[in-house]
Amino acid sequence: MLMQQLADYAIKEQTAKLPADVIHHAKRAVIDWYAALLPGSLCPPATLLEQAFAEDLDRGRARLATGRRATTRTAALINGAASHTVEFDDIHRDSGYHPGSPTISAALAAAQSSGATGEQFLRAVIVGYETSTRIGEAVMPSHYNFWHTTGTVGSFGAAASAATAMRLNHDQFMHAVATVGTFAAGLQQAFLSQAMSKPLHGGHAADAGVLAALAASKGVTGALDIIEGKKGFGNAMSVNPDWSKVTKGLGTDYHINHMTFKAHGCCGHTFPSIDGVLHLVMQHKLKPQDIKKITLATYKAGLDIIDNATPEGEYQAKFSLQYTVAHAAIFGSVRLNAFTSERMKDAELRDMMKKVVCVADPVFSKGYPNQRASQVDIETTDGRKLSHFQPYRKGDPELPLTDDELNAKFMELAEPVLGDAGAKHLLAQLWALDKAPTAEFEIQRGSVRATA
Repeated sequence: MLMQQLADYAIKEQTAKLPADVIHHAKRAVIDWYAALLPGSLCPPATLLEQAFAEDLDRGRARLATGRRATTRTAALINGAASHTVEFDDIHRDSGYHPGSPTISAALAAAQSSGATGEQFLRAVIVGYETSTRIGEAVMPSHYNFWHTTGTVGSFGAAASAATAMRLNHDQFMHAVATVGTFAAGLQQAFLSQAMSKPLHGGHAADAGVLAALAASKGVTGALDIIEGKKGFGNAMSVNPDWSKVTKGLGTDYHINHMTFKAHGCCGHTFPSIDGVLHLVMQHKLKPQDIKKITLATYKAGLDIIDNATPEGEYQAKFSLQYTVAHAAIFGSVRLNAFTSERMKDAELRDMMKKVVCVADPVFSKGYPNQRASQVDIETTDGRKLSHFQPYRKGDPELPLTDDELNAKFMELAEPVLGDAGAKHLLAQLWALDKAPTAEFEIQRGSVRATA
């Protein structure tokens, strides 16, 4: 039974000696999560959720990004949504999934509430990533036809991480993960509108994981074959899942070592095309007026989500290949300022979008999800035809962000929220998490201090 094998791994991981590179990459994942969390905490839906769940705030041992105390589930919910809002959170490519939002949100809330150490928190993060990314690989790519993996697969990651942070026993861990399987949800229709539902997928998964772990700690049981059973998660939400991928390399080949950390603040499906356009623009010193046409040939699963020539607001713009590529061609980047109301009305940007043509390439489409490639062709106004093949995205394991680049990303996104000194202090503490006596951080605007 898969649940038995997952629990065997998770319990062993609570005390096993972990390789130094695994601890290092877990800290990278947490730093990247905070980078996405902090700006996301300042805008809807997180700000609205604070109003909606006010009765659960200013009490409890868990913390929001704002520094407010919260109950365990509410902290997981709000932080989960906040960390998936500005579209800067991490990606596990082969499972088509953002693990950080649900997994770390649940792990941190559970760790803070249970008094776990920094090392125990990191172990919880690792278990959540390893469990959920493998379940995601098993049900991909068919699962992605309708379902949002961060909401569905993320529920398993959240339950596994919360159960580990709470140091549940073998049977309790199994029942936590089993129970959360029936809560796993998140429909891709949410991507296609200006709704706030997509970030709520990450929040719901984090909350569901904590709920399942708390329930299991008191003896609530779940269906232990919920993953592979005939009416279980796999059969209901995918076609011919490959369950061998769940246990392949579990505990030896760590997926957390092979994460994609975003270099652009938008949907990851846009990245290879953005990277390719930036390469050609910089290589040939192109100005906006030099560009007559941009043709992007990429994979169909991505285009089904990001082919939107007329986005109506910031949520849709983050999922518009035409908008993000046009922005990159003109401004040289796609950061948070790419989606301000003023920028979205820019006439030159709207004109550039009309020059972008998107094509589903059959070869690239077959390579999904293991490869995210794009062929970029730019025709200039003076008749030149420029081409670039982008096999991977900047930030993918093949083109990773260095620690220095990750630190720079963190400071860019955290400094406007915490101030320069506060951001630097938090960053230093996160790099030292494995030595911290507690996973509880009191975060205030302009300053941060760890509480023992």
